[in-house]
Amino acid sequence: MTAWKYSHFRPVVTRNRPMSDDHQKGHRERLKARFRKGGADALADYELLELQLMTAIPRRDVKPLAKDLIKEFGSYAEVISASPERLSEISGIGDNVITTLKLAEASAQKFAQGMVMEKPVLSNWQSLINYCSTQMAYKNTEQFRVLFLDRQNRLIADEKMQEGTIDHTPVYPREIIKRALELGSTAIILAHNHPSGDPTPSREDIEMTKKIAEAGKQLGVMLHDHLIISKSGHSSFKMMELI
Repeated sequence: MTAWKYSHFRPVVTRNRPMSDDHQKGHRERLKARFRKGGADALADYELLELQLMTAIPRRDVKPLAKDLIKEFGSYAEVISASPERLSEISGIGDNVITTLKLAEASAQKFAQGMVMEKPVLSNWQSLINYCSTQMAYKNTEQFRVLFLDRQNRLIADEKMQEGTIDHTPVYPREIIKRALELGSTAIILAHNHPSGDPTPSREDIEMTKKIAEAGKQLGVMLHDHLIISKSGHSSFKMMELI
């Protein structure tokens, strides 16, 4: 009888095995504990995504998917700001994941809105910048928004007036001032995004702003500022002495 060697019965060890249920549970609990203790600053972007993906895909190791999303889009903010159509192109992304990610974006926008709506924005400028950034910084097409203020410079409405292509949005000064009068607004702040990432005003931006300022002046609607928002930062016409 042939004697079998012990080595024949050794278990085969393979690399990249799926994470065991116990290991996965332990990993998730450690991640949650770090978040509870240190907040978002205690986690890398992909780890923050992991926490959210866990709720959408509860029975799977979602770390690889989280890393893939960061690699594809560049950052946490760009992932949650991506369109549902763009997200659905990524392998492993279904309706549950898309809903979870867009809920995170909506929560950020609602929080930022709550810090400025019906409050004096000129004395709370950074909150206004944060709000505009959550709304517009990561959009792939240009959109033009008008922030309508009352006599106490409280923000009473924020409306998207136009949306265009990646580098052009048609704007009509008369429509903006007409809407201000309808709302009883005595001052406005303009805001639009540059999907290119460069917040430098173009010549067209400057000319259009002057037209809106002049139209408003004739009817008692003051233009306080025009903000250009991008992924890399923002610019203020007021600070640049363009108005």
